[in-house]
Amino acid sequence: MNIHEYQARQLLSQYGVALPPAEVFTDANAARQFAEQLFAKGEPLTVLKSQIHAGGRGKGTFKNGFKGGVKLCKTADDVFKNATAMLGNVLVTKQTGPEGRLVSKVLVGAAPEIKKELYCAVLLDRAQSRPIIMVSTEGGMDIEQVAVEQPEKIIKETIDPALGLLPFQGRKLAVALGLKGDLIAAGAKLFAGVFKTWWECDASLVEINPLCIVAGPGGKDALMAVDAKISLDDNALYRHPNIQAMRDLAEEAPLEIEASKHNLNYIKLDGSIACLVNGAGLAMATMDIIEHFGGRPANFLDVGGGASKEQVTAAFRIILSDPHVKGILVNIFGGIMDCNVIATGIVAAVKETGLKLPLVVRLEGNNVAAGKKTLAESGVAIVTGDSMADAAQKVVKAVGGK
Repeated sequence: MNIHEYQARQLLSQYGVALPPAEVFTDANAARQFAEQLFAKGEPLTVLKSQIHAGGRGKGTFKNGFKGGVKLCKTADDVFKNATAMLGNVLVTKQTGPEGRLVSKVLVGAAPEIKKELYCAVLLDRAQSRPIIMVSTEGGMDIEQVAVEQPEKIIKETIDPALGLLPFQGRKLAVALGLKGDLIAAGAKLFAGVFKTWWECDASLVEINPLCIVAGPGGKDALMAVDAKISLDDNALYRHPNIQAMRDLAEEAPLEIEASKHNLNYIKLDGSIACLVNGAGLAMATMDIIEHFGGRPANFLDVGGGASKEQVTAAFRIILSDPHVKGILVNIFGGIMDCNVIATGIVAAVKETGLKLPLVVRLEGNNVAAGKKTLAESGVAIVTGDSMADAAQKVVKAVGGK
């Protein structure tokens, strides 16, 4: 689950991560009033940020023609004018796609003088099965680009999950970033807070980009997280009702929301062949083989290892809600799952939804003979595939592919 920047700030501040003062607003007048308070306290600049689940906001363009989802403002009136242009309008960035995202909230915060931009993130290193902290002197840039062009600029520190981030590791990272004097201790403290946020919140990613050296009070340098992104592990949300309450359904695709209600893993894609598969690995392979034979998958849909008849029916309804779908491929390997249960669910779903699209089904595994018999005797138009390749070729042909 993704959350907004203002929500990520809330979580980070709980664990002692230094952040510039900021508040979130849904009204331009309220945003102006808060900006007036910041200027009254001596802040030279404020920053106004659109709150959507996508990066590249600063370089984005609103569909009303207004450019930039992040603005530096010199006066409270600037905040009001820019907030008015952002709120209630759709922002298009490289990550949103052409449809864009509706901006319903803006973040107003102090914009301290930035002297140096750095990078920090905590994530799981799957090769080691351990968390790592990753830092770089190349803050403000796309970290994937840095990894390709300047891999030596990325410093990684592996963390023992039984011990957590140790103080010497925090100081080691601070020195690696070129921090000096009091900033070494400040960096170690900040890294400890970032890691604790990742650990305590069951996050999959905590990213601070940029992490900045800023001009603090009296001209003394300080270290602050100027931007923040947190992604949470869906499987652990039951342990965090306060974080689960942060879910913004307006930022999610309606079909994906409906799928989550039935414990189905669904991601909409831009092809025409819908997939209904049990198991994430098999689903990926199914999409690959559809592409191999000239088709385009319309979705990733994993019904899990023990789907019920009701879940299969719900999956068909979700698939048919996508107007781009021209054919359906069901690919089931029955390990724990009973193929006949799936076959019964398929037949019921076809009858209930009045399916008119081409449907190709490949079953294999536990009780497959009974499952195939159920399909054959159902009286509904179902094409069976003897193998993944056979099923993929048949569905691609049925939708007019090559």
